[in-house]
Amino acid sequence: MSEAIRILNARAADSRGEHERLCVGIRDGRIVHAAPEPPEGEWDRDINAEGLLLLPGWVELAARLREPGATRKADIASELAAAAAGGITALCMPPDTQPVIDRPAVVDWIRGRVSASGSAVAVYLLGAATVELAGTELAEMHALAAAGCSGVAQYGAPLRDTAMMRRVLEYAAGFGLTLHVQPQDAALADDGCAHEGAMATRLGLPPIPVAAETCAIGQWLALIEDTGARLHFGRISSARGARMIARARADGLPVSADVALTHLLLDDSALAGFDTRAHLQPPLRETTDRDALRAALAAGDIGALCCDHQPHEADAKNEAFDGAAAGASGLDSAWCLALWLVEQGVLDLPRLVAAVHDVPLAILGQPAGGLVEGASADLVLIDPSRKAPVDPAHFTSRGRNTPLAAHPTGGGVVLSMASGHIIHEALDDPSRRR
Repeated sequence: MSEAIRILNARAADSRGEHERLCVGIRDGRIVHAAPEPPEGEWDRDINAEGLLLLPGWVELAARLREPGATRKADIASELAAAAAGGITALCMPPDTQPVIDRPAVVDWIRGRVSASGSAVAVYLLGAATVELAGTELAEMHALAAAGCSGVAQYGAPLRDTAMMRRVLEYAAGFGLTLHVQPQDAALADDGCAHEGAMATRLGLPPIPVAAETCAIGQWLALIEDTGARLHFGRISSARGARMIARARADGLPVSADVALTHLLLDDSALAGFDTRAHLQPPLRETTDRDALRAALAAGDIGALCCDHQPHEADAKNEAFDGAAAGASGLDSAWCLALWLVEQGVLDLPRLVAAVHDVPLAILGQPAGGLVEGASADLVLIDPSRKAPVDPAHFTSRGRNTPLAAHPTGGGVVLSMASGHIIHEALDDPSRRR
């Protein structure tokens, strides 16, 4: 049973708007009061949030927890602790674990490990669209849906051909599942590791053209028009890709998309000096792409923002650029960096909350949240005065790999709450707690 808690005098925001002063009462894991005046009655605890920012918790759409299969990098317990420290109250695991999440037994095993961690962070699972993600044989999606998977995904190897792509869409639609894909034409990407542009040429790195993304998007969109299946495009990286998504949505196609925080904050200049921390998939592209992605997120053409969490051990990045592991650790710093984007005028707070809370919940088929009575008490308190630059040495995640080290932030997480349970607390001032 969670405590009965009052959060008093916070500045607050959700996707509906901003509040100069909000008091929230929480009982049995839910918000029972949300108004400028404090709730009456008996409460186990008061938190004085004056000068702090109260927001709904971040719902992360792509977090590799590295368990099962790669516990040398991280594990479920360590990464759920990192999520809590970063104000992430729910996250979604892609199916590219080892073994792959392609049968209910793996789902059950992961749920057991999540339970054993003792964390209240909600964990949603995506099942594999094909057996072992090999792209040749359909997985038993009905069994994965029955086991509680929130969708299916095809990451890793490409699907065998467009006929298989269509079959996957039809089969997923038959069970009411959204298909998640990271659009990239394998033949065009080949063994590339950097955006096809001046930086890749200067460094002599094998390139990945924008067409690798847009050709894949075009194929999927043509098939969606035929099938009507729901599809989510993960990690859009280019201006042209963003425009294609916007047009498809304007035409009424059932598609959604997200962009990774790294691709809103960096461009391919981060690769200078062969910095393997900036080896990401999809690759960082040009400044014009970064700016177009920012505009698309602000306009809602790309609906969701994620941190695409991929923790690695140090040795995985201590290789030649094209041999280093791709991906960045992002759970610890997600809110802090996203709030810097608000400070810079890229997004306003309600749009940011929609992108990291409301839209991800909808994509995962979960009920809407927010700072309203009856909603689950999944909340984060931010201290806007704690603007220390990103320091991977202080990450709770076992993965310290990020190209955003020393990047400025817009505040620090001082409290996280999931389903009414306080999962992280760093309120230094004793007067805030009683």
